[in-house]
Amino acid sequence: MSRRAEARRTAARALTARCPRCGARRETAQLYCLECGLALPPLAGRLPALRRAWVSHLGWYPGDFVWLALATAAVATAGAAASIAFGQSRGVGRVATILAPTPPTTAVAERSEPDGETRWPPGQGGWTVVLASLPSSGGRRTPEAIAARAAAADLPQVGILPSSSTATLRPGYDVVFSGIYGTPADAQTALRSVQARGYGGAYASRISP
Repeated sequence: MSRRAEARRTAARALTARCPRCGARRETAQLYCLECGLALPPLAGRLPALRRAWVSHLGWYPGDFVWLALATAAVATAGAAASIAFGQSRGVGRVATILAPTPPTTAVAERSEPDGETRWPPGQGGWTVVLASLPSSGGRRTPEAIAARAAAADLPQVGILPSSSTATLRPGYDVVFSGIYGTPADAQTALRSVQARGYGGAYASRISP
């Protein structure tokens, strides 16, 4: 089996078997994560089926917002086509101009130090890719080992962020992160690369001081 196919299988398993925030195992009917308390997304219904189909084909999932974006694009395309047809039916001799969508922003981040000890800039907000989130009560040994492995795998800007230092994360956890980005689009672009490297439980998260 190719590495790409294995990455897709890993991502698909993580989507249904693990908490999207901390990566802890979950049962099918489980409503909340026993480790971090996150309200878990349901696994039954049309939307979960669409998620699984997406991951099975591509190995990553950008988030539920993608369906709204696709629907909006379809409506816009249909509206443009209707406008052109209406103009032609009235004999209007004008050429309709359709603007192409702006290409997605490419995430740019510096390489991590070999020890995975990138520090989040004090007082700076932004977006990042969370590789793991572990209770601080368990000590730093496991988070440091995860960070070191991620840095050795050439993931960018790997470090450990205490969740209590940010307003957007649940306090009491050591968060292993990769990358410091200025927009959610950059973080989502980086997330796809991280998941393709075997971190199927990774997710993009906002960091606020």
